[in-house]
Amino acid sequence: MANENNLRRLSPSEAREYGKKGGKASGEARRRKANFRKTLNLLLTAEIDNEEWKPVLESLGVECTLESALLMAQIKMALAGDTQAAKFVAQYSGQSARAEEDLENKKADTELIKARKEAITGENENDEALDRLDQILKEVRDNAVKQETE
Repeated sequence: MANENNLRRLSPSEAREYGKKGGKASGEARRRKANFRKTLNLLLTAEIDNEEWKPVLESLGVECTLESALLMAQIKMALAGDTQAAKFVAQYSGQSARAEEDLENKKADTELIKARKEAITGENENDEALDRLDQILKEVRDNAVKQETE
């Protein structure tokens, strides 16, 4: 078990060195993820020449891309009764409150961070930020309860 007696304190130079290594690894991971997203977007926007999907997409006036075919496949699965596909279609078509709820949660988190910072630093001594935070959290809770009852 770790305790005060068996933990080794790092010297400032060791801490700096580990920090450099961590920063480099973090940068490499971010670049790798960015390259992955770039490649995925290139592939999704590539034109397809599939005998099953191309006529359907063209008749709808939609671009014949892998992305369009993927979305059409999700719609087809949803029509066949796949509830996960139906949730996917609803969420990404803007017909699901889930995306809005996620945005509201992010706003609430941001307001909470600001309020904590102000409370710690004392930069803003009035309770305006905390009142706003309480209001946002109340709205989020009310929306969550409303969603559960529907």
